[in-house]
Amino acid sequence: MKMIHKNELKYIQSFAHKKHWAEESVFIIEGPKMMEELMASEWVIRQAYATKEWIESQPFKPHYVTEVADFELDKLTQLHKANQVIALVEKKQIKGPIQLKGKMTLCLDGIQDPGNLGTIIRLSDWFGVNEIVCSNNTVDCYNAKVVQASMGSLTRVNITYTDLELYLKNTEKPKFASLMNGKNVYKTKLPKDAILVMGNEANGISESVLKLMDNSVSIPRFGNLKQTESLNVATATAILLSEFKRLT
Repeated sequence: MKMIHKNELKYIQSFAHKKHWAEESVFIIEGPKMMEELMASEWVIRQAYATKEWIESQPFKPHYVTEVADFELDKLTQLHKANQVIALVEKKQIKGPIQLKGKMTLCLDGIQDPGNLGTIIRLSDWFGVNEIVCSNNTVDCYNAKVVQASMGSLTRVNITYTDLELYLKNTEKPKFASLMNGKNVYKTKLPKDAILVMGNEANGISESVLKLMDNSVSIPRFGNLKQTESLNVATATAILLSEFKRLT
């Protein structure tokens, strides 16, 4: 069992600050579930720290894993309590959107909440949406809270950040905007090869992006009073993806 070196401790703790992790070539994952997903993927795990309990539960000990005591792991975690294993994983260098033909693409315009983005990544994985294209002002997918909320789906969905307006101008796929006053999604014919754009939690889709849309969809309110202001963006994404997949 190893005591974590002071420099290692300071380095990993620094990932709590965006200025540091945003510039690094690695990001942090925590917990057995996330570790299991990464070990089964093609992503490169550079270094991991784990308890004896976790290591003994594995069929073999990977070369990049260092055994540490529980109290040492507690010094590294960004969670309330450390969960058996923490790893540094290399970020993927993705040059640009893949432009998958015959498949749906999800575009995110200014999503700010890490929990929302992580959930949307997980939803995309669930509904078989392989590509998410994010505006440059969308929260970073390597934010620790995004990574945790994605529950491993980050490893299976291609995520790129780009000039969203330019991307939309250069694609021939039909573009659907998610709006409060759009067409009833339950009465709209939805194509299989399409783009769905979800907007910022507070302000929705930006005007410059909205001008590039071909169609709009909305989720009607069924409550008697119909006074609910709006749906959470991740919840709305789940409903819309479900409809796109059901009708295509």
